[in-house]
Amino acid sequence: MNTAAGILGFLPGLLGGVAIFLFGMNMLSDGLQKVAGEKLKYIISILTNNPIIGILVGTAVSAVIQSSSATTVMVIGFVSAGLMTLKQAIGVIIGANIGTTVTAWLVSIDIGELALPLAGIGFILYFFPKSKKIKNIGYIVFSFGLLFVGLNVMSDQMAPLAKSQAVADTMLKVSSDRFLGLFIGTVFTAIIQSSSAAIAILQKLALQTTASGEPLITLRAALPILFGSNIGTTVTALLASIGASVNAKRAALTHTIFNVAGSLIFICLINPYEYIVSILMGGSIQPHRMDLAIAYSHSIFNIVNAVLFAPFIDLLARLVTRVYKGKGELTDRVLVYIGDKVSSPAVAMDLAMREMVRMGRLIQKMISCTKTVILEQKESLIKDVEEMEETVDMLQNEILNYLSKIISENTLSESESVRLTGYMRIVHDLERIGDHCESSTLLGQNNMENKIQYSEKALVEIREAFEKIELIMDQTLVALENNDKDLALSVLSEENKMDDIEKVLRERHLERLKRGECNPVTAVTYVELIHTIERMTDNCKNIAESVIDDINHRLAGHYDTEGRALEYKMLKNIN
Repeated sequence: MNTAAGILGFLPGLLGGVAIFLFGMNMLSDGLQKVAGEKLKYIISILTNNPIIGILVGTAVSAVIQSSSATTVMVIGFVSAGLMTLKQAIGVIIGANIGTTVTAWLVSIDIGELALPLAGIGFILYFFPKSKKIKNIGYIVFSFGLLFVGLNVMSDQMAPLAKSQAVADTMLKVSSDRFLGLFIGTVFTAIIQSSSAAIAILQKLALQTTASGEPLITLRAALPILFGSNIGTTVTALLASIGASVNAKRAALTHTIFNVAGSLIFICLINPYEYIVSILMGGSIQPHRMDLAIAYSHSIFNIVNAVLFAPFIDLLARLVTRVYKGKGELTDRVLVYIGDKVSSPAVAMDLAMREMVRMGRLIQKMISCTKTVILEQKESLIKDVEEMEETVDMLQNEILNYLSKIISENTLSESESVRLTGYMRIVHDLERIGDHCESSTLLGQNNMENKIQYSEKALVEIREAFEKIELIMDQTLVALENNDKDLALSVLSEENKMDDIEKVLRERHLERLKRGECNPVTAVTYVELIHTIERMTDNCKNIAESVIDDINHRLAGHYDTEGRALEYKMLKNIN
């Protein structure tokens, strides 16, 4: 009873240490992603079908951001967006497992008394200087110090465990039953959602010694738990794939297959593997070096796994494609690029942009159908336009919700904040163009119900107006997708021409009315139609201006006076 009470007594302190460690680790990952976030998608762009390149990139990215889970979630987002093939994703996922072993080596470094000073220095650098660069450095140093503070707390709280007979008996069972250790490692890691934290706890536990001077947990007992942690960490990727594309789900499934297969292979070869690690450690493992032995074990395990599976990446891709068939082709009324999960801000906004471009391409179809309804009086297309408008409304809500999640779940840089604000305006303007298409088809429907049509000259002018908005809309979407300032400026120029065209067409129509060449009933609808088309070009202009603002801000680092006035004007129009 006293033993149980003793164990329960140390548990709150241990949980506190784990909480500080996880908080520091998440901060460190966020800080490093914040610094490297803008470059992450460009790093991915160097990928080829060469699996070795993919493995190296996955290793590097995970080592930099200190989280294989974050890398895997990011990869799932890339696959969902079509930025990466399943084959490329598998290579990166394999490499991510190697990169995450860096954390175990950091944990094996005993900085002891330096943990609190590091946290203090980082705090000062983050909260007091005005320089953004120094603040970012301070954030990383603070989180690094916090991570080690958590490790120190865990180490202190685990010291009494060495005297617990119940813990010693449990470790003895794990040593004799490797699959029990595998189960413990899997479940514990799945619960805390971090293999790095699970292995850090394992390292600190292994440093504790019994009264006889023996390690509380031997390498034989530690290895199955380590292997299990690699299985448990796949839960994060599986959760991230919920609501993602078919290929993204396949990437998450590959991560699970790879980690489970590797762990089962090593659990069957645990005796020779333990011997190899012992040889690398000099023939025997001293109790005070158990954390280092676990770091060695973790790295070798993942590197050998990568070497074993790299030649079979093509086979893995084909296997998961057969295992997970998916539900067929996607329809318009679904999200293709974004889902419930938000990765790093830079990547998340890139995915949002792609969803907006897709929304814009759907609106192009609406414009084309609207033109046919007006010019050819094809009534069957009216329903198609209405259905597409419902889809556009759905996309607007979902994209805005996604953008809101980016704000709520991340601390954005100034450049990212500007881009996100612009994207919110863009989504609004795209939806407004869809509204204009729907209202224009109603004008065409009115003509059909009254069995009237515009004059031949008026139809020619309407066709030219539609061709102008089709050109401007296409330029707008290409400028948005490619971040093309020249094309965005061309949109502004074309929109100015459309203002003049509207005036000329209105005057011509009035002249035709005076000469009796047009049906007076069509006079109002003609003027309203031309004005609606001109308003579509206004929305395109707003989108182009948002693209230009984003580019200018990133180049200059700030808005000029005209840019701020423009932003105020656009926000006012939205509200």
